[in-house]
Amino acid sequence: MASSTVTGPAQGYTYSRPSELAGDLLGLSTSGGTTAAGPREHPRFFSGLLTRAAPAAAALLAVADVAQTRYHQPRPTSFRDPVVTCNGDRLRMESFSACCGVYARLDVLQPALDGEVHERGTTNVDVNGPLREALARVGGDDPLHLAVGADELAVTTLDGAVVEKKVPLPERWLRGFAEVQVITSGFDPRAELPGPEAVRFLRGLRTGQAGVLWAVPAGRGLRITSRPGPGAVCLAGPGRLRTMLPLLRFARALRAYGPAVTARSGPVASVWELELPGMRYVLALSPETHRGFSGEGAVLDALATDEAADDAELLGALLSFEPRVEPDLLAERAGIDPGRARAALTQLGTAGRVGYDTAEAGFFHRELPYDPERVTAMNPRLRDARALAEQGRVTLDAQDAAAVETDGGSYRVRFGGDGASCTCRWWTDHRGGRGPCKHVLAARIVRGEAVR
Repeated sequence: MASSTVTGPAQGYTYSRPSELAGDLLGLSTSGGTTAAGPREHPRFFSGLLTRAAPAAAALLAVADVAQTRYHQPRPTSFRDPVVTCNGDRLRMESFSACCGVYARLDVLQPALDGEVHERGTTNVDVNGPLREALARVGGDDPLHLAVGADELAVTTLDGAVVEKKVPLPERWLRGFAEVQVITSGFDPRAELPGPEAVRFLRGLRTGQAGVLWAVPAGRGLRITSRPGPGAVCLAGPGRLRTMLPLLRFARALRAYGPAVTARSGPVASVWELELPGMRYVLALSPETHRGFSGEGAVLDALATDEAADDAELLGALLSFEPRVEPDLLAERAGIDPGRARAALTQLGTAGRVGYDTAEAGFFHRELPYDPERVTAMNPRLRDARALAEQGRVTLDAQDAAAVETDGGSYRVRFGGDGASCTCRWWTDHRGGRGPCKHVLAARIVRGEAVR
């Protein structure tokens, strides 16, 4: 029987034998998947019809295009494997760019599905050359049958069928999935453009333009500027939205999400959502083209909280691949207050067990092949902070201050209503914009706010 393993830089799968075509029998080896009832050796998630074939095929191709693109320092890269989750009333297909600076998700919603949900769960699939060619031939009147099962994402058109096997999930993707949900869960809607304005805005972008730009409301549309201001949405590298261009013939609306900014704000992440018939295509962009979500450090505070870690274990047992996770309901079922439930959801997000949907302002359940034992290894700042705390390098001067001794010098950490600050170079350079430094994390651990 196949098993999942963690080796080298990727967390992937092993198979009992390779897939093969023998005569008219296509044998596909599988490593199983995760469902609401637990691990399954041969799970079947969905089989049926995508009622809007052309936009679904084009959007799936867009998700695949992101997965094989390196937007920062472009160079040839191999195909990557989108993650597919069946949440019962919808299918979510997610991927990251090779540089980890762009997150893509296609939500195929109930109006676009006509079939049978066999189980809810998560798997990953390879969308490479043969499948891409089959999807490219799908027209508006072609039927599109979709099966997400133990070892396949099968797309059937009038021209025949193509089946692709599952392939490994890179470790940087795991870190990126964790970071992007923590970052985007603090976003609010900033702009909404109807279909014609969405087309005009996206086609008007200079996709070859580099640097950080800002989109500000202007009438019924958006205007690009070089400086931020109230209501603006960061757009670092307009070319990172180019996978939306083939979808514009189906576009019904474009929505932008981001944090509140001022005229003095630096680059921040943003989310761009294209509404299609019965589905949504979503892109999250990192603050700058050279910055990948996997290195943002937004998860470190959540990873450093004892109470949230304990609550996350409790809430994790209550999740059942819901399309929308309700914190208040989970809190009631778990017997904890809603604030603790939300902190626990953030903790679950650091393990890739929940994602965040800005359109519905809510979390959703998914399961990734994430090894908790590798959390520290994947977050060196957290590893170094734990070492500083364990070695007695942190001295609490007062309730709101601490001294942290390292081999490179002594640093002063202060806690206030707006968060924590430090005298180290990391904090001076980033001002908390890329997560806390190791000195702040170490001080929080010693203060009793952090980690096991």
